[in-house]
Amino acid sequence: MERNYYRSCPSRCRWLWAMSLLSVFAGCSKSDAPPVTSGPYDWLQFNGQPSHSGDNTSESLISTHNVGSLVPLFDGELPGLADGAPVVLTGVPTANGQEDLVFIATQEGHLVALDAKTGTTVWSVQHGSGGCYAQNGSTPCFTTSSPAIDPSRQFVYGYGLDGYVHKYAVGDGSEVETGGWPELVTLKGNMEKESSPLVFATDATGTTFLYAVTSTYPGDETGDYQGHITAINLSNGTQKVFNSLCSDQTVHFVEAPGTPDCGAQQAGIWARSALLYDAGSGRVYATTGNAIFDPSLKYWGDTVFALNPDGSGANGLPLDTYTPNGYQELQNGDIDLGSTGPALLPGSPRYPHLAAQSGKDGVIRLLNLDNLSGQGAPGHIGGELASVPVPQGGEVLTALATWVNMAAGSTWLFVANGNGIAGLTLEFDSTGAPSLQPRWLRGSGGTSPLIANGVLYYAASGHLWALDPTTGAQLFDGATVGTVGPIHWQSPVVANGVVYIEDMDSHLRAFALPASP
Repeated sequence: MERNYYRSCPSRCRWLWAMSLLSVFAGCSKSDAPPVTSGPYDWLQFNGQPSHSGDNTSESLISTHNVGSLVPLFDGELPGLADGAPVVLTGVPTANGQEDLVFIATQEGHLVALDAKTGTTVWSVQHGSGGCYAQNGSTPCFTTSSPAIDPSRQFVYGYGLDGYVHKYAVGDGSEVETGGWPELVTLKGNMEKESSPLVFATDATGTTFLYAVTSTYPGDETGDYQGHITAINLSNGTQKVFNSLCSDQTVHFVEAPGTPDCGAQQAGIWARSALLYDAGSGRVYATTGNAIFDPSLKYWGDTVFALNPDGSGANGLPLDTYTPNGYQELQNGDIDLGSTGPALLPGSPRYPHLAAQSGKDGVIRLLNLDNLSGQGAPGHIGGELASVPVPQGGEVLTALATWVNMAAGSTWLFVANGNGIAGLTLEFDSTGAPSLQPRWLRGSGGTSPLIANGVLYYAASGHLWALDPTTGAQLFDGATVGTVGPIHWQSPVVANGVVYIEDMDSHLRAFALPASP
């Protein structure tokens, strides 16, 4: 059932809106800035930019006016289940000549390059589970990660089930095995799972870091695992580790009773967006799942924490933290705050750097990225600027998407889950204090949403929908023109006039506008 809460946004001061836009764009890194040219473009990591906003401003071919005309382009078969989102690179020299390629990671440790127009496989490599079994049981280890393409456009990175991130040449899949590669992510791959996509960001000095975050397998209430971030310096192959438990130990742990290890478990990092890099504040932000919260012991369960771009904190602590007042209830009920990650929003002169954070408790919180708890230091509880229930109710296990509607002067937040999808606008009062206002609600649930050229996309088993982001009105459903397979974590990607969606049938399906006569 669809309900429409949309109404025209309340007027706001012109200077407030102008400053909001400046806070989004003025501090952006080159890789995060809006494009200045049209034509073929690349989609290098999950949701496109280091902020993982889910807003593709490069797309110009598919719009609200023609998205309803999409037809199937191809149905590409994969060597295994792919449970994430693809990345796209244009103009790649291959043995077949110059091709646009789509790169896919499978649960079984494959990295596959397919022709972006036909879906035929160009090359495929695999680092499989070998003798690795999830939580020492009978299920082979697996991953739900997605690949990332180096900003140089020469290499693509994929997680292998041997516990390492591997580096491959984009044209033929040949592996780089010098300069620190492959890079270690976990020493206990049977306990620690790469759930989130590989992502990267370039800091103010021009140094690019690739990030891999760890959680664990289903049945996460037990097992010797700790969430951590591995930040890899792509200029020299060095890396730093930040552990969400025992954060004073900046090493990869081994399985107990070996050492080094931590006496506490859980606090996995498993958000669909992995983490957030905010060029404005110059920090990386990640959110943990349920575990003990005890700053005196360096335990950061159910916490949003900030780090330097190289993955370091300060004095064994994060640079800053936010932990809800009800953190013990979250821990007791397995109600992970970190079931989703922070989503960057434009701010006001009073709060220049904002983010929205949801979780399994069905609440969306607005956070001040410059002072997460409002108390100027890590280890405090509370301090969110505002909160609102998820309009459709239910836990959020997807990535939040944000969109600045330049034509109307409004900022939107989109949240999808099993109960539906909702659009909210970011509002500021006369003092610059923020709030979120629900505008529309659609009762068809799905996975992480994406905006491309003013069209909102999301998927569920059997469906790939396109909506008007200002009203929630349906513009397209892939089920009416082709087959969409079962969906779990998979989310759509739009690049160069093609919509791509992986599924649980080991296929990559693509939709495009009808070819011109």
